[in-house]
Amino acid sequence: MSKLLIKIENLDKQFENNNSTIKVLKNVNLNLESGKVIAIVGPSGSGKSTFLHLLSLLDKPTKGKISILGKSTSELTEDKKNEMIREHVSIIFQNNNLLSDFTALENVAIPLLIRNKSYSYAIEKAEKFLKQVNLSHRLKHFPSDLSGGEQQRVAIARSLVSETKIILADEPTGNLDYKNSAEVFSYFLKLKEKNKIILIATHNREIAKKADYTLSLSNGNIKRVNG
Repeated sequence: MSKLLIKIENLDKQFENNNSTIKVLKNVNLNLESGKVIAIVGPSGSGKSTFLHLLSLLDKPTKGKISILGKSTSELTEDKKNEMIREHVSIIFQNNNLLSDFTALENVAIPLLIRNKSYSYAIEKAEKFLKQVNLSHRLKHFPSDLSGGEQQRVAIARSLVSETKIILADEPTGNLDYKNSAEVFSYFLKLKEKNKIILIATHNREIAKKADYTLSLSNGNIKRVNG
């Protein structure tokens, strides 16, 4: 059963630059429900990453309101905001942000260790998720020993291992070939069956077509299409 996870009301985001104001998002209103894979499309600079940063609570709106699981994020203390991110939101960044001094296995285990899970539990679960992105043979390798595509798959496994309700992905298949992109996306499709929501900012038309629906960004506006 679908459930409202994210409610966005009258959302604006603007930046000041050289005495001018850049309006990235204008009066956005959306209800985002669980059990959906949603593609976010638009030209470079249209605000896809900004939109994801707002939903991930890494940035604040200029105006308007974002509610996650019924709680207005603007009313949360920093501690409660960090708790919400830790418990409910996973992020796959465009640059994978792997820790260079840790192996692939350790990188994936870190979100669980942050949640005070035991080391043995975290390592066992990290190995399971790396297997799901076809990296069982790379567990002990450091990021510098991995290709760009392999690094991105480690980052994807790291974001999924916590099994949060909300998964935000910024070009998650940008460094992957067609076969690996299809495999990763098929895993996202399986996740939606577990009442999660997956929002993917992408330039990949094949991924956008396979999503439940698309949010198109243009001139600060977000429009729902094909669904």
